[in-house]
Amino acid sequence: MFLITGATGNVGRHLVAELASAGHKVRALTRDPASARFPTGVEVAATQDFPLDGVSAVFVNPSVFWGGFGDLLDRCREHGVRRVVMLSSSSAEHAGPGNPIGEFHLAKEREIEASGLEWAFPRPGAFAANAANWAGQIRDGGVVSGPFADAETAPIHERDIAAVSAAMLTRDDLVGTRPVLSGPESLTFADQARLIGEAIGRDVRYEELSPEDARAAMLGGGHMTPQIADSLLDMWEQCVGRPAEISPEVERVTGRPARSFAEWAADNAGHFA
Repeated sequence: MFLITGATGNVGRHLVAELASAGHKVRALTRDPASARFPTGVEVAATQDFPLDGVSAVFVNPSVFWGGFGDLLDRCREHGVRRVVMLSSSSAEHAGPGNPIGEFHLAKEREIEASGLEWAFPRPGAFAANAANWAGQIRDGGVVSGPFADAETAPIHERDIAAVSAAMLTRDDLVGTRPVLSGPESLTFADQARLIGEAIGRDVRYEELSPEDARAAMLGGGHMTPQIADSLLDMWEQCVGRPAEISPEVERVTGRPARSFAEWAADNAGHFA
């Protein structure tokens, strides 16, 4: 039995489907089991209950444990769980002052490593799903406003993160690995906006904001700290005019090429139309 935290999230829902379609027993954790929809045969439980009976491996989305793991790892050992696969971040490669996202993920990795449980940590870079944050702007007028139009990343489809995570849960040869994951191509933010436009059959363009205006917009919703906003803006500024490094790990682990951003845009066109 595999237990999946964050099972309705960008990665978790695809991971549940991937494991279930392969015939594995899956227990999906969600804050609202009554409203969750999963493939037939998937067991659903409340996140706050965290039932570990019969579980051999756990997938951890660390956003569920922002305040800390508490006694989770001790409970895993007590219940005979062998393996923990945690969704980490490529920012952990460069953790340090000024990089709170990297420091958070690296600290969580080290805590799991010290537990004595088997572990594996997929480290994706930019999620293609981050572009879903543009949906309202695109529906309203086809103009995305944001910083650094020419910043280059290699956005990864969340289904590829899920496929690698499924392999880590089920394959012993991936224990103790922390591969950096990326999409197959380096794209600017302006490129991504254009590709979404092609997917929905409308012109979509990216309008660059000053870093100051972008920071104000990032903080305006109250969902981001100043430290994280500053870290992201610094990172994107460094990516301007610098093609993103492309990782071969999705293909190495899954045996097939990583999905393109254009595929992601087509898969998610309904968000923007």
